[in-house]
Formats: sequence, C-alpha cells, structure tokens
Amino acid sequence: MTMTLNPSSPASPGTMRGALTIVRDIASTRGGMIGLIIVLSILTCAAFAPLIATHNPDALDIAHRFATPSVRHFFGTDQLGRDVFSRQVYGSRIAMIVALSAILTGLFAGVVLGVAAAYTTPMVERLVMTVFDAVSSFPSIILALALVAVVGPSLPMVVLIVAVTLVPQFGRVVRAQVLSVVNSTFIEAELVLGATKARVLTFHVVPNVLAPVVVLAAMEVPVVIALEAGLSFLGLGIRPPLASWGSLLQDGYQNMSKGYTPVVVACLVLAIATLGFTLCGEALRDAIDPRSRRRT
Repeated sequence: MTMTLNPSSPASPGTMRGALTIVRDIASTRGGMIGLIIVLSILTCAAFAPLIATHNPDALDIAHRFATPSVRHFFGTDQLGRDVFSRQVYGSRIAMIVALSAILTGLFAGVVLGVAAAYTTPMVERLVMTVFDAVSSFPSIILALALVAVVGPSLPMVVLIVAVTLVPQFGRVVRAQVLSVVNSTFIEAELVLGATKARVLTFHVVPNVLAPVVVLAAMEVPVVIALEAGLSFLGLGIRPPLASWGSLLQDGYQNMSKGYTPVVVACLVLAIATLGFTLCGEALRDAIDPRSRRRT
C-alpha cells in the first residue's frame, strides 16, 4: 500500500490535524467506530489485566475442569480448571506486547533502511533491496517457523522474528515515498537556498513519509496478531504458562471432545481482535488520506 502525500496538503505531517481530530474522523464511520471500540477494549484489557481478570490465570482447579460459563467463571474453565476469561484477558497483553514491539522495531528498521536506499549511493540501494528481496522471498509464516526452529521459542525471539518479516514492507514503502518527496519542488527550493542534505532529510523528507508508513503499521497489527497466534498454536511461540491466544486455541482444540467452550471462546476472541484492528486501520487510512475514501 503506497500513498503519496502532498507536503502542502492538510494530511501531511507538517500540518496534520491533531490526534483528537483523527480519532473523531475514525469514529465518524460505522466500521471505524466498531473497530475503535474493539481496539480500545483490547488495549484496556492488556493494560489493566490484573484488575480486569477475575481469577489468577494460572491457578489450577482440577475439581472444576471444563466448567460451563457461569457468574463465577464467565467463559467457563479449561482442562486444568483455569478460568478461561482471565486467561483470555492476559492473552491480550501478550498479543499487544508482541504486536506493538514487533511493529515498532520493524518500523524503525524499515524507515532507516528505506531512507538509506533512496537517499544514499546506488550501491547501498542495491544492497538494501537485495536484503529486502531475500527476506520477502519466504512467506512470513515459513520464515518464522524456520527461525523459531533454529533459535527456540521465547517472547523476545518471537518479537524479533516477526519484526524481521515486517522490515521489507516498511522499507519499500519508505523508499518509494522518499523518492517521491526528494523530487518535489519545495525540496529543490530548500537546496537552492542553502539547506544541507541532513536538514532536508530530517525536517522535510522523513516527516513527509511517516503518514503512509503509520497507516501501513496499523494495517499490519492484525497480521502480526494472527502470526503470533499461529506460532503459539503450533507450539513454537509463547511458552507456557504464559497465556497466548494461540496457545489457548490449541488447548481448546485438543480437548474439544470434553468441552467446546474454550475453543469457541478462543476463536471468537481472535476473530474479533483481528476484525477490530482491521476496521480501525482502514478508518485511520481514510482519516489521514481522504483521497483513499473517494477511491473506494
């Protein structure tokens, strides 16, 4: 996804409307409002999990395994008698830690490499693009599976692996945006007036390429959540006893014959989370670049 922003337009970072205005624009559509409510709910659960959870997510209660939903256990219990609601709440924390950490890491590396590819020498550009092509030649899940199999599963390693798979996407968008901006008339005017390349890069190029990359980052959140859940479902992601949405889905799947509530809840939570971030990301895209709304 590539968006070209005119530096003099209201949507450019130099004159971008305030965050509250953007949030209001997101909430002005039905899909954006639904997505915003879901995203805020998930972020609230992740931030205040100890206060929202009704039980210790790791506390065992073998005598009440596979309990049906009730006032005491909103979503029932799993195969070890653990409260499913509390584990889902803590699972949102793991999902957000992985998603936000991986996206911020990949975004930073992508911006640096993308700017270097477009703003330095042709040799550096060829080297960076070769690295991007090499990483992109493997499907994200296959590359993640290969790396996890080599280094072993852990929370920091999952974050690093997911970030690596995101770098080429961010880098290519940044490179395309930089090439568009550096050929603009206002950049030529700055250089004629004596501005250094470092000043142009810092105050004009980078700010004018951030908006489309931020939108891309928002659109990648559900992808990262699904990727982490897939790794955990296969046993190659977050290690027990940490509650991950993927591992909760795996636990429920393995015990479907004894109780279907955990797997149904896990599927619904994962589906609602990805839907919410997708709707919110699309609404953010329209809020930052209104032309995309007219195209759709």
